[in-house]
Amino acid sequence: MKTFINIIPFIVLALFLTNCKNEAKPEIKSVEVETSAEKKLDPNATYAKAEFTIDGMTCEIGCAKTIEKKISKMEGVKSATVDFGRKLAMVEYNEAKVTPASLEGTVTKVADIYKVSNMQTVEVFSTVKSCDKECCAGKTDEEKSNCKKACCTNKTEVEKKVCAADCKKECCAKKA
Repeated sequence: MKTFINIIPFIVLALFLTNCKNEAKPEIKSVEVETSAEKKLDPNATYAKAEFTIDGMTCEIGCAKTIEKKISKMEGVKSATVDFGRKLAMVEYNEAKVTPASLEGTVTKVADIYKVSNMQTVEVFSTVKSCDKECCAGKTDEEKSNCKKACCTNKTEVEKKVCAADCKKECCAKKA
């Protein structure tokens, strides 16, 4: 019996060495890839452009881009851009499928802290950035660009156009 007990470890070791193979077979995994088909736009649809302010955004990547992606994925939205610096969203959408209320609902569903205001339909998206200057409040873009007041001298055309809405300076209090 002692010999049998001494032979068992050798037998187990021999089986282990003969059965262990160092061949590594590649593991094949199949991964489903979501194929995003491009949006099919209706050529007969009437598209409108809307601009609105989004309050509550704290960062460009996490807030503005997330909102932009959510709006872009809506059925009927042709394009969407959210400008974090201006707190402004610009959306072109199919009027038959999307309403300003649905745009607002999509933004507020992203997070409770986002509030939509100043929703307006526009012909052309605004390219003028808002400004904290007081010299041009209440003026149109054309009036701002033609301003000859002291607060606007030595400024570029773009700088003249951009002023805060709450401007109280004399040079912008009266419209031309």
